Amino acid sequence: MTGKIIGTGACVPDKVVSNDDLSKIVDTNDEWIRERTGIVRRHIISGEETTVTLAAEAGKRALNMGGIAAKELDMILLSSISSNVILPCTACAVQRLIGAVNAVCYDLNAACSGFVFAYNAAQAHIMSGMCNTVLVIGADCLSDLTNWKDRSSCILFGDGAGAVVLQAAEGVPFAFAMHSDGQRGGSITCQSRNQNNCPPLEETYMKMDGKEIFKFASTKVPAVLHELLEKVSMKPEEIDAYFLHQANGRIIEIIAKKMGLDLSKFPMNVAEYANTSSGTIPILLDEVNRKGNILKGQKLIMCSFGAGLSWGAAYLEWQ
Repeated sequence: MTGKIIGTGACVPDKVVSNDDLSKIVDTNDEWIRERTGIVRRHIISGEETTVTLAAEAGKRALNMGGIAAKELDMILLSSISSNVILPCTACAVQRLIGAVNAVCYDLNAACSGFVFAYNAAQAHIMSGMCNTVLVIGADCLSDLTNWKDRSSCILFGDGAGAVVLQAAEGVPFAFAMHSDGQRGGSITCQSRNQNNCPPLEETYMKMDGKEIFKFASTKVPAVLHELLEKVSMKPEEIDAYFLHQANGRIIEIIAKKMGLDLSKFPMNVAEYANTSSGTIPILLDEVNRKGNILKGQKLIMCSFGAGLSWGAAYLEWQ
């Protein structure tokens, strides 16, 4: 038994911050941001919106699509690095809001790789027989961790959540590949604001070596895609769509070129939402799914990369 996706959902904040809006607070402009990242705008939490509320709403929408009641869930597995709560865990906070009274809940922290890692972990729980129905959520509100005075990084990030419902089924293909390299972890850092020796404020914002991450993603993503394709004995062109982490449009373009594939096989929405970390892939998956652009039997790969450093991929066939 493996898990098949029976429902998808997403939720992003109402507030939109455009590139022109950012140009009013840092030395940047719309053309410069678009050319280097492909980003046009991002959604930022305001009012009562939080990582938990976005995650809960995305989860509800996925459950509704799947025709599953929250009480039928065996597990909620949630990936986030930017929850508004430390205790209880974000998954338990979501459980309370959606009424998933029978679900065991826990969080997973793998930064931008988080949703793919959580999806693979959920598959493992189903394959072991521990669970039948699992809600997997990727949710991040990076606006709270962003230094809005840093023109090189503040243009990149946004807030949002996405979710899928996995349910045990026979004959659903699944394969994965995952990697981590802690030796290169200094490329993306963010220190806790809750330490006894609280670090300087700038250390509690995300800090990133953009050139190093660009190089890392441009090499490791094609490599892990080929690794996964070898596991399923398929050629790159046999995959119908590649759902990549939406960090930077230029990175995705380079990956497509290195794979020898047309960019049309790589759906993108980074222009609208920017980088929402764990949220990017499930938000994109839900958007494409709700437009009716994923057909039964299509072969898909999800692939992400991020802090850690970490990177990984999952193969699935749409049911």
